[in-house]
Amino acid sequence: MYLLILSLSITGCKKPYNPPAIAMAGSYLVVEGVVNAGPDSTIITLSKTVNVSSANNVNPVLGAAVSVVSDQGIAYPLTEAGNGSYVSPGLNLDKTHQYRLSIKAPNNEQYQSDLVPVNITPPIDSLGFNVVNNAAPGVQIYANTHDATNTIKYFRWDYNETWEFHAHYFSCYVGNGSALVLRSASQQINLCFGNEVSSDIVLGSAAKLQQDVLYQSPIAFISSTSEKIETEYSMLLREYALTADAYNFWVNLKTNSESLGSIFDAQPSQVTGNIHCISNPSEPVIGYVSVCTVTSKRIFITSQQLPGWTPTYPYSCGQDSALSCCTPFLYPPGSTVIATGPPPLLGNGVPGKVATSDRECADCTLRGSTTRPPFWH
Repeated sequence: MYLLILSLSITGCKKPYNPPAIAMAGSYLVVEGVVNAGPDSTIITLSKTVNVSSANNVNPVLGAAVSVVSDQGIAYPLTEAGNGSYVSPGLNLDKTHQYRLSIKAPNNEQYQSDLVPVNITPPIDSLGFNVVNNAAPGVQIYANTHDATNTIKYFRWDYNETWEFHAHYFSCYVGNGSALVLRSASQQINLCFGNEVSSDIVLGSAAKLQQDVLYQSPIAFISSTSEKIETEYSMLLREYALTADAYNFWVNLKTNSESLGSIFDAQPSQVTGNIHCISNPSEPVIGYVSVCTVTSKRIFITSQQLPGWTPTYPYSCGQDSALSCCTPFLYPPGSTVIATGPPPLLGNGVPGKVATSDRECADCTLRGSTTRPPFWH
């Protein structure tokens, strides 16, 4: 009885504990992006960290004044594009000078990155892939690059993925309120294109090599069961040249974000970037601003180049049936159930049945777009 009372007393007095660091998380500015010194656009994204218990995982900073400033004091303002993004068309910066990012937040706090030189990113020599046939088969995408000047030692890559995929069941008929009719081109829901932006931190270093040559640096692995390689897949890879300090920042961030989880993993450490709050020096700021030209290369991979793997559909799918007399009313465009078979022939006044399935299994637009990308084969 005493043990029971003690147990109830202990559990009844428990209160949630929010560590001070978590409670303060909303005050940290996060700066993402690269100052593109070449002819392509510069995009800088500003946000604030959010509490781990918050329902919102995005907290963009709106109404800031952002500009790139040279060591001569020449400013290149960026234009606010919404959702915390600040954009400038091609800056074509003078490669003989150094540059920094200047930010004035809506609360009048002033932020500034260190002056850094312009790094000239070498071209990507090639972007290829290897078929992996082991216990975890799939496609390993790799990049080859080198710096003929032997000055660039550190690299970072990110990428955009696009792939063509199909709905599990083919639906070429739709109800119009009175009958099942063939879908028009604008009602097609069987073939779609998916898109994804990389979230992994992909780095390469030639610091310990005699020459600045990176051969088959791993970029991404796609499992043999992934829908991305069902029909055709494309990756647009971007390459960034880094300074040693920038590389160390990204290595530290990668370690903190990807290598934690057990007591044997490296313990989290403070990620120190090159951006500072000059109006409140004690305020932490997260991010590292590099200034470099950016190079890119695209690759296409078709299912004909692969061993004939069968991708796993993301939903458990099955078919049912319904009386054909009811389908025009029950299954118009946008319905949660879709006709997957043609209208049957009726005999002796008895209505036939039409095959049906859940929308997730017959409508690819739930996970992609039917609009063909302009660069697609």
